[in-house]
Amino acid sequence: MLDYEAEAAHYDRTRGGVPRAEAAAEAVLRLVPPGARTLLDVACGTGLVTERLTRAGLRVYGADAAHAMLRAAAGRLPGRTVRADARRLPLPDASVDAVSAVWLLHLVPFAPEIVAEAARVLRPGGVLIATVDKDAAHDVGSDIDEILRPHRSETDAGDRSDLITRHATAHGLDPAPGDHFTGHGQGRTPDDTVRRLRSGYFASWYDGDPTSTETLAAALAALPDQDRPRDDPRYRLASFVKRG
Repeated sequence: MLDYEAEAAHYDRTRGGVPRAEAAAEAVLRLVPPGARTLLDVACGTGLVTERLTRAGLRVYGADAAHAMLRAAAGRLPGRTVRADARRLPLPDASVDAVSAVWLLHLVPFAPEIVAEAARVLRPGGVLIATVDKDAAHDVGSDIDEILRPHRSETDAGDRSDLITRHATAHGLDPAPGDHFTGHGQGRTPDDTVRRLRSGYFASWYDGDPTSTETLAAALAALPDQDRPRDDPRYRLASFVKRG
């Protein structure tokens, strides 16, 4: 788990910046019901996506657990941010029309609790919108992926779509049509992939021993165009509607 207090200073720059944020916000808004009046963006980070969730009649709020992230978000969403754990939101039951969770569920071991809390604060007919299968989205069929694919395991991914669907239905949220968006600026290079592999960045799907890691690193280092980013990933948004 990254230290998001430290990450805040360079988070936007290293995560695709405005183009990726705009793509994410547009996709989220496509899934928000036309009559929705309130949306809570949990784990809003610096608010780069949240401030772009704009639509006539829709009031958007952001919540995050990291002080540094929230300081950045507060400048983008004045008077509409709160420091909160996504598992314990400072809201009454059935109080908002939509909850979004972008790039959150893959990071934590308690995704079921987040889904349950979103279900609690949603009004009947409200919608939970969340990114799922994030790590899998980074397999874009590139030469990098040809090397890594045999070593991938999605078993431990906390944001697997089948798991999130199971958690959602257990808390009164029915699956609804989802969407996809492009992760602009997130295409990987062989050189960067080697650094991430050695640092343990891929721990959610790779648990190889040091010898295997170095074998993979050597194969990646032999690829052409070491600094050329491969295709950007296509992230998946799942959507769930509260019964009643």
